[in-house]
Amino acid sequence: MRSVPDGEYNAASRHHIVTYLHLSLPPPVNMGKGYNARIASNPYIVGTFACIGGGLFGLDISSMSAVLNNPAYANTFNNPTANAQGAIVASMPAGSLIGALSVTYLGDKLGRKKTIILAGLFWVIGSILQCASVNRGMLVVGRIIAGFSVGISSTVVPVYQSEIAAPAIRGRLVSFQQWSITWGILLQYFVQFGCSYINGNASFRIPWGLQMIPAIILSLGMLAFPESPRWLVDHSREAEALEILADLHGGGNQQDDLVVLEFEEIKSQVYFERNEGAKSWSDLFKPGVSRRVVLGSTLQMWSQLTGMNVMMYYVVYVFEGAGLTGRRANLIASSVQYVLNVTFTVPAIIYIDRWGRRPMFIYGCLIMGFWLYLVGGLQARFGQWGTLDGAPTWVVVNNPAATRAIIVCSYFFVCSFAITMGPASWTYPAEIFPMRVRAKAVSLSTATNWLFNFALAWAAPPMLTHIQWKTYFVFGTFNFAACIHFFFCFPETAQRSLEEIEDVFSQGHEYSAWAVSRSVGKKDLTDVLAHKESLEKSDA
Repeated sequence: MRSVPDGEYNAASRHHIVTYLHLSLPPPVNMGKGYNARIASNPYIVGTFACIGGGLFGLDISSMSAVLNNPAYANTFNNPTANAQGAIVASMPAGSLIGALSVTYLGDKLGRKKTIILAGLFWVIGSILQCASVNRGMLVVGRIIAGFSVGISSTVVPVYQSEIAAPAIRGRLVSFQQWSITWGILLQYFVQFGCSYINGNASFRIPWGLQMIPAIILSLGMLAFPESPRWLVDHSREAEALEILADLHGGGNQQDDLVVLEFEEIKSQVYFERNEGAKSWSDLFKPGVSRRVVLGSTLQMWSQLTGMNVMMYYVVYVFEGAGLTGRRANLIASSVQYVLNVTFTVPAIIYIDRWGRRPMFIYGCLIMGFWLYLVGGLQARFGQWGTLDGAPTWVVVNNPAATRAIIVCSYFFVCSFAITMGPASWTYPAEIFPMRVRAKAVSLSTATNWLFNFALAWAAPPMLTHIQWKTYFVFGTFNFAACIHFFFCFPETAQRSLEEIEDVFSQGHEYSAWAVSRSVGKKDLTDVLAHKESLEKSDA
């Protein structure tokens, strides 16, 4: 809900509307707060701290990518083949798939806050098992448990952020989820790089052990943060919800006009959805919701088919194929890619609510496809069959210019993802679903992400081994296909409250999303009051 220009209504009308809404509020309460009100008053602190959950995903990516050419790792786990290494990497997204689906129950039953705390605890258990692993089986079990944690956090954190953020900054706050992933990748990678100078198993066990620290901070720190007010209203805890909304958006004043209006809007939407019937999986297939389920799930599918996580997990293999040999040189070149990933996510965080979601999807995929086709073309033109560590490999040999060109195009690809698709792909699914199905629908969308992450993590090493440079054409083509899908089917959602987004989808335009105006769904005080009165008449 946005503020209203002073000249839009006369003083008497405005006073009448706000007074009417004040009379419907629950009485003020003086409860023992289960959170720190001072922290809750800063939306950026509330919205970004939970992003540590996203950072856990980033930690996992680097925990594997940086050990692929580590002799100690290879010796400890019996020199895994391309298929075996793919299975080890894929065990984490397999656990994440289960974790994401579990949020359909945990998110509604326990609440957003407790579910995030639980995710941190599972990550600690998984990290301990990985650090102590002595064979592939133990390592895979540890990665599955850690993946379960990542699946939970990657699903519930964007929901939590979207439900506590004001519309004007919601995209920015949810985008911090992607930024935290990039920071997790970067920090863990440099820890791995530093430990690469240690001889023996400590070179990979120390980083795997240290990665439990952020999860401990997350679980303990969330105790000082509020629950989602929308979840509280949905569970008939309206007094607590109003108190939290006041701390979040009204400086603690429960009579603040905008707090009152937002509270009424949430209540109206929740009561309307309750009248539609009990929550169930079948709700996801009802008219008006099924379309959004398809959009959320296909968006997460496309985010994986862009090839970004393949470039993250297996950047060592990519640069080896480009002709960059030598463990230290490869690690340094890879670290530049991770720094760029962090850096170029910042403009997206700042401007996502101004640019909108659609342009970031469409132009992002168009540009990423271009860079991947260049990488594939350079590999095809200048590469040849050779051997690397005794295995046949398609590699660029004795052509420094081609090697540099491939590496630079890879960097540009990563930058293009970071400034467009990366942040927006987490924001959109968290904001398009009605409250009554939000946990289930976002869970299903995120599960789709992890399903394709699992498949690609396992398939990428054999692809790079057997079809070599054609791998980049495959992912480039996926990007161009995604661009077409985004153009026709994905309406804009920026600068609207979660309740106002309902009007965006009620417009229709299922295959002509560009026709939905940015003004659709935006409400003023009179609209909120009229909606409230209509609900009261229907209940009478």
